[in-house]
Amino acid sequence: MARKPTETPETPAEVDMPALPAAAEAVHQLDVLHAQQESAARSLAQTIGYTGTLTVEALENEIRFYQRRSVESLLEVGKRLLVLKELTPHGEFDGRVQRLGFAPRSAQRFMLAAAKAARSANLAALATQVKNASAFLELITHDEDTLRELREMDDVDRMSASQLRETVRNLRGDLQARDDVLNRTHKDLVKLQVQMGKKIAADTDWPDALAPIEDQIAAAGRKVAQGLSEMEICRVRIFEVGAHVPSEQRVKYEAALEHVAVLYEQALERAEAKVAKERRTYEQTLADYRPIEYGPDEGFATAPRLDAA
Repeated sequence: MARKPTETPETPAEVDMPALPAAAEAVHQLDVLHAQQESAARSLAQTIGYTGTLTVEALENEIRFYQRRSVESLLEVGKRLLVLKELTPHGEFDGRVQRLGFAPRSAQRFMLAAAKAARSANLAALATQVKNASAFLELITHDEDTLRELREMDDVDRMSASQLRETVRNLRGDLQARDDVLNRTHKDLVKLQVQMGKKIAADTDWPDALAPIEDQIAAAGRKVAQGLSEMEICRVRIFEVGAHVPSEQRVKYEAALEHVAVLYEQALERAEAKVAKERRTYEQTLADYRPIEYGPDEGFATAPRLDAA
């Protein structure tokens, strides 16, 4: 019987060698992206005072631990969420947050609380007073004047979220009412002086006479601070909304932000121009009357400008 010819095995297809450089470049780009994320995370951690481990696994474990604690825990969770967001590839953060048991909006509020407490001494102090996490979250969008008033209250540590909300509403009403009274008092005083043509007596008690103006200056300062605080709240809310924008609408949303950014910058420029103008006028007039502090044995004095208008 004739022998069957030996079958030669098929030669495997040659490896597509030209594709290797592209794959290597993709791996390199991924390494660069990870390095950039880690660098940004380290920078953010230093800014907000986070000293823990900078890995996704460690951050998630610590977040679970701090979820079981109070306001301090809320801030620690917020710090870790901020750093976790820096380390997480774009589009994956909400998924990780939900696996940790957070609603995205809650995560945004925790991050906002941590970021603001890092730069507000009043809010940081209230974090040690307010025991209720829900109550503390009521504070994070309020201006420094309101936080300062709350900080000085004896019973703020015993307030619930609803009580704190009502207190803040009353505080804002009181501040506004006080400013309105000062404005009316000043107008009435000017009107009376004009009507009577009264000359200033030589023995005028100047501290008392200037007290309404001092109060009005303080009220004006609060309004400036309130305006800037309201701008900050607008900016924060924009990005709170952005956190929930579907991926298919992201391009349109970011395009809309261009217009918002222009308006925000214009508002800042107007405010900065007015402040700069008032600063120049102040330096040419009232600044020379600022108290001069001498050494501990030299006392305290002022340096008036005798030729000031």
